[in-house]
Amino acid sequence: MLIDPLPRDFYLPSAKAVAPRLLGHLLLHRSGRDWIGGPIVETEAYLVEDPACHSYRGETTRNRVMFGHPGHAYVYFIYGCHFCVNAVCKPSGVAEAVLIRAIEPSMGHDLILKNRPGSRPRNLTNGPGKLCQALNIGRDQNGLDITSVDSEIVIARNPDLRATLRKSGPVTVSTRIGITQAAHLPLRFYLKHSNFVSRHREE
Repeated sequence: MLIDPLPRDFYLPSAKAVAPRLLGHLLLHRSGRDWIGGPIVETEAYLVEDPACHSYRGETTRNRVMFGHPGHAYVYFIYGCHFCVNAVCKPSGVAEAVLIRAIEPSMGHDLILKNRPGSRPRNLTNGPGKLCQALNIGRDQNGLDITSVDSEIVIARNPDLRATLRKSGPVTVSTRIGITQAAHLPLRFYLKHSNFVSRHREE
């Protein structure tokens, strides 16, 4: 399969615009000569004026990647046990990002099963911590350029995007989940009929 990463200018708009546009495209992590991952089926946008956004109170060592160039991976550790992967949006200095909440595990399935032993198929990647464990995404991937085919982690154009959206869509909007601040904002986007969405809840 030819890997065609989405270009940097894809991430120049606000995370609110980028988040639904990422649905159906491929989150991939290089494993040796192969790629593992699959279509993105759930995202959340975090905005510069958003109290739930890591950049809300300014730049820190933890969130520095968010203030850099768009099209890079922002990976952070949470709850002392999980990593989460985000796509940085907006020009340098603005600091917005899209959290990838769930994917459909369609490439490198055997390795994904090895990384998530004992998980039922629907639970392999239906949450941000689960998908990072499944794809072996962690601190070492923080700051990587997701727009370069030479990168270890990319978000690639799905050549079968229309078919994926027909099968798993439509795109649905809801409030965000798993947070307390600004939880009422309708900034969560998912493919309604995907079996790998973390939670189905329309607003």
